[in-house]
Amino acid sequence: MLDAKLRPLIDPPLNRAGRAIAGVGVTANMLTFTGLVIGFGGAVAIAFGHFWLGLALIIANRLLDGLDGAVARASAPTDLGGYFDIVADFAFYVSVPLGFGVMASANTLPALVLVASFVLTGVSFLAFAVIAAQRGDMTDAHGKKSFFYSTGLAEGTETIVVFIAMCLFPEWFGVIAYAYAGLCVLTVFQRSALAVSMFR
Repeated sequence: MLDAKLRPLIDPPLNRAGRAIAGVGVTANMLTFTGLVIGFGGAVAIAFGHFWLGLALIIANRLLDGLDGAVARASAPTDLGGYFDIVADFAFYVSVPLGFGVMASANTLPALVLVASFVLTGVSFLAFAVIAAQRGDMTDAHGKKSFFYSTGLAEGTETIVVFIAMCLFPEWFGVIAYAYAGLCVLTVFQRSALAVSMFR
């Protein structure tokens, strides 16, 4: 919901940084995999109760996620890079609630519910992208991407805000997880309604 609105603000500085980074020979895939390792480190830190470290690593992961796309645009975007980027994103998104679930047994059920909602949201997102690609549909609302990005109530920005809130208020993890899982399910219905109107 917020991703497209933030793009005009964050893309110009990211693109400048991406050109500079590409100029010294760093590839987008290097940043993607480095960011994934850092994101997993954040989940591990959370699992051991180090919430501030987890928060710092989550933010670092998202910064690298923004930079890998900027580096790709500044050099030579590839389908393989787009594939690695989306796989790394979903692996990271799942790892954070998993970390909270490991940290405390009381978090296990809400973490499971949240991960399940992420799976549903991801499936609807990717299924929409596949059909849109077959039809030749295009959008640049989320910047230049490897495939069609359909807008939803729960997107990357909202997910990061939720992860930050979880790290700042870990005692409220269950409430936040259930609430955001509900928003993810609503996103699936919203995206499905859009699919009905576009693909019929």
